[in-house]
Amino acid sequence: MSATTTDAASPVAYRPGSAEYDEHRAGFQLRERHRPAHVVAARDTADVVAAVRHAAESCMPIAVQATGHGLADPLAGEGVLVSTRGMDSVVVDPDTGTARVGAGARWRDVIEAAARYDLAPLSGSMPGVGAVSYTLGGGIGLMARRYGFAADHVTRLELVTVDGSLLTVSEHEKPDLFWALRGGGGSFGVVTALEMALMPVARLVGGGLTFDLGETPDVVSTWLHWTATMPPEMTSAMTTLDVSERHMAHVQIAYLGSAAEADELVAPLRALKPAYDGLREIPYRRSDTVFSEPDQPHAYVGDNVLLRAIDEERLRDAIAASAPGRSVRSIISVRHLGGALSTPPRVPNAVSHREANYLLCVVGVVAPTTESNAASARALQDELLSGWSGTAVGSSPNFTFGRPDRRTAAEPFDAERRDRLLRLAHEYDPAGLLHPSFVIA
Repeated sequence: MSATTTDAASPVAYRPGSAEYDEHRAGFQLRERHRPAHVVAARDTADVVAAVRHAAESCMPIAVQATGHGLADPLAGEGVLVSTRGMDSVVVDPDTGTARVGAGARWRDVIEAAARYDLAPLSGSMPGVGAVSYTLGGGIGLMARRYGFAADHVTRLELVTVDGSLLTVSEHEKPDLFWALRGGGGSFGVVTALEMALMPVARLVGGGLTFDLGETPDVVSTWLHWTATMPPEMTSAMTTLDVSERHMAHVQIAYLGSAAEADELVAPLRALKPAYDGLREIPYRRSDTVFSEPDQPHAYVGDNVLLRAIDEERLRDAIAASAPGRSVRSIISVRHLGGALSTPPRVPNAVSHREANYLLCVVGVVAPTTESNAASARALQDELLSGWSGTAVGSSPNFTFGRPDRRTAAEPFDAERRDRLLRLAHEYDPAGLLHPSFVIA
């Protein structure tokens, strides 16, 4: 594979020093990025097969990147990075209610394609995230309490293994891999496409209620008690953050029902008189407005813990510790789980810790090149995420941002699933060449 390959029969590869190399290794995460020996800009599955086969024959490390949101184990001066951003096709079959999603497709691509048929994917809070990598990590989305994890609704995958084989993986074809890939991540090969079920959803009641914590501190307690009464059609979260030196709480709501039903359910929260009320009925293609997360690349570190229950006083202390004035700008997010998330799919998969009722995530926004800043952020995360041992059950791989050896929270898999995943990873990648977006252990 040459420094810059343009032969129509060969993958397009770029080496350090070229603008294309920097373009294709760039991702959403600015804190760290891959520094491979070369980048392959894959145009199709054949390019991925060729790139992986070449790397394996040379015993080179292999990483794959579509959007670079969850970078955990970056290549450092060696190996090949397979950029799948060009493989972004989405094909919807309205008769079966499914979508075939290419490795580089973002959720916004899938949402738009599905919306033409009044269907919706189990997408996450940020439409710019890669749909495939998100789903491989489980996927806790806007309709999670009603329909479960995104991984629960995958019906087929296409996988390039380290030896260059192209496999079709389904309930009946390579069932062990079908179990592992749905929630177990990318430790078994490079997924070039997957097929997923879509939901019969065209609209939802979604948006946020924003409160000034200095004026309405009771919103934390009110939201926690409110979640215990909600039907599975209601998925919600609460995020606290610094907005112009004001400590704000943003309650995010996605309800699958009528606006009148939503108004009745949300009344206890509205009684606190939010500073801003953005809750309304919207087409699913506008679901990005539920969380309104910034879609511009930045540097960050983060970790999380999954909890059976939340100690209200401890959560208040954690939120107070992240108030404006700290050396690190930290964002705390609590997501309400349960509902369909607690029910295993008909065909079991690798998703762990379904007994969790809440996910607590702490993200530190840091300077891209200042290690002391990142160290301070990790120290605060350690402070806020430790001490939940009485109710903690594990963590979510999709909400872990940073190197795996610097994690402070609980494990993403229970012991039985972890051991099975490790055995399969060794079977399909015996030399340990793959650098997945998150590691099993």
